Amino acid sequence: MPVQALFKPFQLGALELPSRVVMAPMTRSFSPGGVPNSKVIEYYRRRAAAGVGLIITEGTTVGHKAANGYPNVPQFYGEAALAGWKKVVDAVHAEGGKIVPQLWHVGNVRRLGTEPDASVPGYGPMEKLKDGQVLVHGMSHQDIQDVIGAFAQAAKDAQSIGMDGVEIHGAHGYLVDQFFWEGTNQRTDEYGGDLAQRSRFAIELIQAVRAAVGPDFPIILRFSQWKQQDYSARLVQTPEALAAFLKPLADAGVDIFHCSTRRFWEPEFEGSELNLAGWTRKLTGKPTITVGSVGLDGEFLQFMVNTDKVAQPASLENLLQRLNNDEFDLVAVGRALLVDPDWAQKVRDGREQDILPFSREALTTLV
Repeated sequence: MPVQALFKPFQLGALELPSRVVMAPMTRSFSPGGVPNSKVIEYYRRRAAAGVGLIITEGTTVGHKAANGYPNVPQFYGEAALAGWKKVVDAVHAEGGKIVPQLWHVGNVRRLGTEPDASVPGYGPMEKLKDGQVLVHGMSHQDIQDVIGAFAQAAKDAQSIGMDGVEIHGAHGYLVDQFFWEGTNQRTDEYGGDLAQRSRFAIELIQAVRAAVGPDFPIILRFSQWKQQDYSARLVQTPEALAAFLKPLADAGVDIFHCSTRRFWEPEFEGSELNLAGWTRKLTGKPTITVGSVGLDGEFLQFMVNTDKVAQPASLENLLQRLNNDEFDLVAVGRALLVDPDWAQKVRDGREQDILPFSREALTTLV
C-alpha cells in the first residue's frame, strides 16, 4: 500500500497541515520548574523538520493549584512557561510544522506532596478520605468554575503565543474523564447522574474554551473508552450510545476528536471493522485522529511490565488501507516518534529498515 496517504495535506478551516502524521502527546518530565527549556524546544523542532504535520505536546498543566500530578511536567500558565512555549512554537513553525498544546488537569490522580504545592490534595468529582485526612477534595461549584476558567485562559494564552489550536485532555482517567464515569462521579447535583449529566462538566469546559478563542481556533478533544486503571473498561457499549455521548461535545465546540485506543486495528463494536476513530467520524461528521501502537509490533503496556522488551518497526499496511478508505483523517504516532525523530521522513522515503526500535530506555532521554 503506497504511503502517500500519510503525506497528503489536511485542511480544516484555517488549519493547514503538510501531512497526516500527528505526534501523539507523551509525558516526558524534562521541564524543571514547569518551564520548557532548550532541550524541549529541540525535541519538538526535530519532529517538525522530519515531516510531522501536527505536534500535540506532552500534557501541560493549566493554571489551577491541583492540576499537576507528576514531577517536571511543563505548565501552560505563567510568564516563564509561556515564554518557553513561544520558543517551541517559533521553532516548529520555522520547520513548516503545526503545534497545539495538550491542556491537562490530572484530577484525583494527584497525591499529597506533589509539586508545585505539596500541601494541595487531588481534586475530583468526589471527596476521598483516609484516616481523617483529605486525599481528594470533592469539587464545589466554585472549584468547577475555577478549573473551567483555567482551561479557557490556557486556550486564550495558546492562541496569543501563536499555537495552532488546543487539545483538551478528556481521556485516561484524568479530571475531565473522571466526571464521565459513574465509578468516579456519584455526585447528586447537576454534574452527576446519567452519562449525559456526567458530561456536563466537559461540555461547559469546551464551551468556555470556545468562547475564549473565538469560532475559528481549532479545539481537539482526546477521549478514550479504556482507563489507566482498567484497560477493559467501556464508557459506552453501542454505536447509539457513542453517538449520544459525542453529539453534545461536538455541539459545544469540538472540531477534531482524538480517539485514544491501545491498538488502532481493533474493531470498536461487533459487526463492523471500524475502530473508535472510524465510528466517531461516521457518527459526528467531524475529523478524527486514530492512535494506538502505530508503527510498532508491541503495545506500550508490555514495556511497563517487561523492561527488557524491544518493539520493532511494524507494517503500516493495515493503517494505510484504513486511511485510504477514509476511516479517519489523521494518524497519531507515539513511541515510534519518541525514539526516532526521523520516523515520518524514513516512512515517506521508503527507509523502513532504518527506523529505530523502541525500548523502555528511550523514556529516559529526550532526543
